[in-house]
Amino acid sequence: MSDSGSGNTGGAWRSGGAADFQPHAFDPLLQPELFRGVATRRVFAFLIDLVVLSIPVILGYLFIAVFGLLTLGLGWALFWLAWPASVVWAILYYGASLGGPHSATIGMRVMDLELRTWYGSPGYFVLGAMHAVLFWVSISFLTPLIVLVGLFNARRRLLHDIILGTVVINSSVRTEVTQPARSF
Repeated sequence: MSDSGSGNTGGAWRSGGAADFQPHAFDPLLQPELFRGVATRRVFAFLIDLVVLSIPVILGYLFIAVFGLLTLGLGWALFWLAWPASVVWAILYYGASLGGPHSATIGMRVMDLELRTWYGSPGYFVLGAMHAVLFWVSISFLTPLIVLVGLFNARRRLLHDIILGTVVINSSVRTEVTQPARSF
């Protein structure tokens, strides 16, 4: 038999039904401080991350340019590797930082933000890498105006957040709001 979405599953179509259903861990109505100022902070965190990402890329281009001069132009053949290496570097950076212990990039840590799944667990490498890829794809194909989606929902989630099931919250507020674990 299939689950029709009735009961308290919230319309979930999972095969396990109500037993597997997990509610959203972060409720904007009960905990509005988790989402206060998140949209603005995300913009500044993104700009900081662009600087962090661009420094090694610029150094790589400078190295190839100097290497090309020293090898009388032969080293300039490495310029074709610079763009793919930049993409790999960005994916590794986002995957490792969002999948790391802080669940935040350097820019997000500076702006006191962190990435969580909708049910409250921290990010992991593949989620962080996909977060970056979906962000850049959505910006590229749907214009930068797609970030306005974050202004029309209470959790300030962008399109790639909704697709991946993630939410960005204020990390200092989360530590104050979390309930202590019960010991039975």
